Amino acid sequence: MSSKFFQNAFNRLVAARELQVRRYVNGSLLTMDDDQLAALGRTRDEIRREGSQAYLF
Repeated sequence: MSSKFFQNAFNRLVAARELQVRRYVNGSLLTMDDDQLAALGRTRDEIRREGSQAYLF
């Protein structure tokens, strides 16, 4: 098998993991109030559009 196959597989794995982490972080950001989000330069609507997910560990 070529190294291109493994590079593509790795890139897809990283992209999927980044999306999972972004949703987790957005879920945590949604627990903040609007003033705290504004201090971070984010809005609640923007975060909701990106998607969020809560994980129970």
